[in-house]
Amino acid sequence: MRPAALDWSVENCTIARAMEILGERWTLVVLREVFNGVRRFDDMRVRTGIPRQVLTNRLAMLVERGVLRREPYREPGSRPRHEYRLTEMGLDLWPVLVAVLGWGDRYLADPEGSPLSVAHRDCGAEVRVGLRCAEGHEITEARDVLPRPGPGVRRRNP
Repeated sequence: MRPAALDWSVENCTIARAMEILGERWTLVVLREVFNGVRRFDDMRVRTGIPRQVLTNRLAMLVERGVLRREPYREPGSRPRHEYRLTEMGLDLWPVLVAVLGWGDRYLADPEGSPLSVAHRDCGAEVRVGLRCAEGHEITEARDVLPRPGPGVRRRNP
């Protein structure tokens, strides 16, 4: 049986567009650092070991694409510099990072466990990502989801 998805164009695929921004290895590492409160270039570089030019390029791209914004600061006796803050678009990536963390914890953690956990500020309980349909039903299995054409679908040109 031929998959129906073969009839749909992927030219305007939002997953592909998102991966243009997020798909490079160091990008999620930079976002992890900013979410963890590490906002200054030198702190990120030392903490992660990202080569200087790669970090410069990632930060510039994330600013250009609207995920981060630059905020000026100045240490006494130093030249003005910038730190990086999440925009609304960037903050909306938090569930993505929590999902990647959960997947990594399940399949890639050291025997002692993950070096990072995320907790609800109010009650202290562990935070996990879950899926629900618009009617509120919890989705626990990938096979319970049906991909179907969305409102922006375009027919594939044969």
